[in-house]
Amino acid sequence: MHTLFEGVHLHGFIKMADKRDYYEVLGIQKGANEDEIKKAYRKMAKKYHPDLHPGDKDAEANFKEVNEAYSVLSDADKKARYDQYGHAGVDPSMGGDGGFGGFGGFDFGGFGGFGDIFGDFFGGSSGRTRNGPMRGQDITVEVTVTFEESAFGCKKEINYKKIEKCSDCSGTGAKKGTQPETCSICHGTGTVRVSQRTPLGVIQSTRQCDNCRGTGKIIKNPCDNCRGTGYVKVAKKLDVTIPAGISDGQRISLRGMGDDGRNGGPSGDLLIYVTVLSHSIFQRRGYNILCDVPITFTEAALGAEITVPTLEGDAKFIIPEGTQTGSTFRLKGKGIPNLNNPKNKGDLEFTVMLEVPRNLDSKQKELLRNFADACGEKNYQKKKKFFDRKK
Repeated sequence: MHTLFEGVHLHGFIKMADKRDYYEVLGIQKGANEDEIKKAYRKMAKKYHPDLHPGDKDAEANFKEVNEAYSVLSDADKKARYDQYGHAGVDPSMGGDGGFGGFGGFDFGGFGGFGDIFGDFFGGSSGRTRNGPMRGQDITVEVTVTFEESAFGCKKEINYKKIEKCSDCSGTGAKKGTQPETCSICHGTGTVRVSQRTPLGVIQSTRQCDNCRGTGKIIKNPCDNCRGTGYVKVAKKLDVTIPAGISDGQRISLRGMGDDGRNGGPSGDLLIYVTVLSHSIFQRRGYNILCDVPITFTEAALGAEITVPTLEGDAKFIIPEGTQTGSTFRLKGKGIPNLNNPKNKGDLEFTVMLEVPRNLDSKQKELLRNFADACGEKNYQKKKKFFDRKK
């Protein structure tokens, strides 16, 4: 008895089944927004970063899996293809664009989840070749800066590893002095056409050539440096300019500095995620800086010239007589430079907090009692209104 799936090439489907769901890798739900994806990535990348687990192969594998998941889910187009077709929609070796051969991308999802099998069966994912231009992978790196460095900008040295063309063979994979040969089976196309008899008739489809593994080339004398792959992983060191005004979690993209592309494809990008350390007294809100400044009872009651800390050194500010605790004042232009226009700066907003004196001696206490008797109720309008409302 013949079935619809008899003889179907399931290699691509099995490969997809081995891969974990990208949302599961990042620990988020499908439908997560951009901020949730970015936050989850940073958390998982820190958890498995190789620097924190030297020599731990499992951590290294998890780190690569996290980066792979983020490279897809952080890209709107890739995410849309992944949400519709799963791994087949984004993995070049499985079809890359989630297409389904001559069916114009028709969604077979209604057949109980066998869409990927149908796509493979009708010449979809297995018919893709590996000899077409392929973009290199993006590389993600994290850099940590201080609060002041984020405000004024700085230079940071980063170390990372990237995949680039082998210098010995110029990316051919063949030993110096030799060249890859055109595959005699697929004649350089990377695919072979097969016919399959089904209850629907004879179906013709294409699949990856097993002889050359879809490359269209046969390397008889592999390069010793890259072992025939044409690419090697190299350590890189780079001085990166962190612009003034950058905030925690923002990304710097260096175009074309990621992994080299293959077969003439463009290189990926180097993505640098910035983590800003917290400050001991300052907080950031947009381009404004917030802080609390303690003042004495005397300064609040009589008014005074007080010292206010800023990122550029201490500044003097006169608070008026009768200043209440919790009052907020502003120093114009003492905040964070605008990332797109550094000449424009935010403000410093500081809140004065009245510090009540402690450990008074008997003389000081007596003076305060006399002062309280002299003031009576007339100098405490808020207290009087409060109890009036209660009545």
